[in-house]
Formats: sequence, C-alpha cells, structure tokens
Amino acid sequence: MSRVRVQSFTVSVDGFGAGPNQTLETPLGIGGEALHAWLVETRMFHEMSRKEGGSTGVDDDYAVRGFENLGAWILGRNMFGPVRGPWPDESWKGWWGKNPPYHCPVFVLTHHARAPLEMEGGTVFHFVTGGIHEALERARDAADGKDIRIGGGASTIQQYLRERLIDSLHIAVSPILLGSGERLFEGVDLKALGYECVSQVGTPLASHIEIRKK
Repeated sequence: MSRVRVQSFTVSVDGFGAGPNQTLETPLGIGGEALHAWLVETRMFHEMSRKEGGSTGVDDDYAVRGFENLGAWILGRNMFGPVRGPWPDESWKGWWGKNPPYHCPVFVLTHHARAPLEMEGGTVFHFVTGGIHEALERARDAADGKDIRIGGGASTIQQYLRERLIDSLHIAVSPILLGSGERLFEGVDLKALGYECVSQVGTPLASHIEIRKK
C-alpha cells in the first residue's frame, strides 16, 4: 500500500519552512533560498539540474531517497506558483520550466478549478478543488501502490498531519535564522498525534531528522 511521505522539507533553526513575502522573484520568500544550501550542493541536485559534479555522502543520500518509489505528489497551490485567486489564464505552468522534476502525476490543492496540465517528462498537474482527502484519494489511485510525497508548503503539511495521514517525515534543519515566514509545525502537536523521532544525522549544512507515525 502507498505510504504518504514528507521528504527533504527544510526548515530554519527557528522553525520556518519559507521566508515572508513569496513573489515571482522570491519563490521561497525573503531569505528562503538559503534553506536549501545542503540540497543544491548534492550530486542528485546537480544531475537534476543537468550539471556536472556535486557532493556525495549523507546529504546526497537523503536527496536521492526523497525520489525513490514515488507514484504521485501533492502540492499546495503556493508550491505551484505565485498566482492568487481565480486563474486569470493558463499561462503560468509552474516554477520549473518545461520539464519539472516530478515525472509523475502531481495533485495541486486549490479553490479554483483548472484543466489538467501535461508537461514534459511525464509530469501532469491536476488541480483539486475538493480538499486534502480528495487529493489523497486521487493520488493513491494514480500512484498504483507506490508512495505519495507531500511536497508542501507548510500549511499543506499541517493539514495532513492533523488528520494523521502522513506516515513519515524527513525534516532537514538548516543552520540559519529567518525570523518570520511560515512555521512548519504551527499549531501542530506531533506527540499528541502519535508521531515520534526515530533518527537524527548531522552534516555541516543540515541536521536530518526522521519522524514517523507510531
């Protein structure tokens, strides 16, 4: 059966998964790009970006693991783009260009309907207006037994956590402070919901923490 996973979601030491004021120029909010220094240095990220080189080791191992056995993704609308409210047209097709990194069905949570969007490499964006349960049901059907990755943002992860629908989380804590933005665990009592920390591994660029539902 499909497992529902959060992988490689990075937060600052003060708990923010994105900085404030997300815009077209600052897709991760002000200062948010610094969160992912551990990821962008890895060999996996270099290969995904069609670059040579990149680091191996613990950071790369976690980055690679995040893409293993995936059959579908679920994203909040902010993770798809900066457009707010009703879609003015269908010209916005995501942050990632013609060939996004997903290479499988992606279900985008939104209040505003839009036709499915097929991209290169096997990525198809489906826009779900019926909420988190509908998105998960459709993702399970599309995944065909493979795992489902909840890509974020923070509010989307919070909704799935509160319903105890996430089986495991890999959180990378980056050694920076953002001061404001979106807190990952705002209003979420992981212990009361039955989650526990099962491992922690540190590198110079991140502390990798794995959390699982008991």
